[in-house]
Amino acid sequence: MNNVTDSLTISLAGLSPAMLALAGGTIAAIVLALIVLLFRSSSLRREQTEEAAMRAAEADARMAELLKIQAEMQGRISTMAEVFGTRQAELNQAINQRLDGMSQRVSTTISEQTKSTHENLQRLQERLAVIDAAQNNIQTLAKDVVGLQAILSNKQTRGAFGQSRMETIVADGLPMGAYGFQQTLSNGSRPDCTVRMPNGAPPLVIDAKFPLEAWNAIRDAGNPEATKLASQQFRRDMEIHIRDISEKYLIQGETQDTAFLFVPSESIFAEIHENFEPVVQKAHRSRIVIVSPSLLMLSIQVIQAVLKDQRMRAQAHVIQGEVATLMDDLGRLDERVRKLQTHFSQAQRDVDQIITSTDKLTKRGAKIEALEFEGAEALKEERESAPAAKSVESRTGLLKLRVVDEE
Repeated sequence: MNNVTDSLTISLAGLSPAMLALAGGTIAAIVLALIVLLFRSSSLRREQTEEAAMRAAEADARMAELLKIQAEMQGRISTMAEVFGTRQAELNQAINQRLDGMSQRVSTTISEQTKSTHENLQRLQERLAVIDAAQNNIQTLAKDVVGLQAILSNKQTRGAFGQSRMETIVADGLPMGAYGFQQTLSNGSRPDCTVRMPNGAPPLVIDAKFPLEAWNAIRDAGNPEATKLASQQFRRDMEIHIRDISEKYLIQGETQDTAFLFVPSESIFAEIHENFEPVVQKAHRSRIVIVSPSLLMLSIQVIQAVLKDQRMRAQAHVIQGEVATLMDDLGRLDERVRKLQTHFSQAQRDVDQIITSTDKLTKRGAKIEALEFEGAEALKEERESAPAAKSVESRTGLLKLRVVDEE
């Protein structure tokens, strides 16, 4: 700054006063400009200093806030560490409890399984004992089967066996008097069973004889040729037996047009229909129905239903009379119920009227109670504002007006 001033002084030494005045004004302007620049620079430095101070203060505040946040974070971390430690201890305790419970359960389960195993072994021993008993029964049954085979090998005993089985089925399914055994027909023949049909129809004949020798020969055949010969013999025996039944037991007007040939074995019945179709067709043409024990039982049940229906129809007039009497009783009951309903309706109307009267009485009592209350208030006001005589007259008039208004 001094250098500038000296240079200006030297340069102005040789100038005229006008020029010096002009130069002085210029110098003053320059000096003023320099002063302004210096002021502005100082202001700028002051602002920068203040801004730096503010920034430093902000940085300090932020640092303090960061330190505060860090302290809070450290507190939270320590709290979380304590919580985690507590939770871990609880988890360890829970795990230990669960392990103890599981160990107890496992031990209990093992004990129960051991007990169950002992019980199962005991039951198995009992079942083995039952199986031994069943095996003994099977051996006894095998002896019985051998005896049955001996019975079936004899024609007379075989016929008695089929007869007894057929009689058992018929006797179990039909009432007494609806069947007969070994009854003699008009031609002198004696069928094994005759079943009396309803509505005066001729009886149904059932034959229990069956040619079992040829069938046993089929079973005992050891080669196809012997089986073929035994099958032919069985077919001939069946055809002869079917013809005998048709000629002896199918009598016009005395027996049914159809007779039953009872086969005492379901397996034999199935094989006859499977392997001896011509025999079955021959029986159908001769009006002979080959039946097994199950088919005979079903047929007996059908006959029983028909007999029951016949008895029901025979008693139909009795049932109709009872129904008519029941309808008369029902009509009288309906008339009496209607009269009782009329009495109940009249009683209900009387109760409704009584309730209406009680409602009116209740409302009238409420009005009277309201009149007494309002009369007391009016009497108190009149006593306070007027003489005794005048208050009595006004009270009477007020009560009369109130009564008139209420009516």
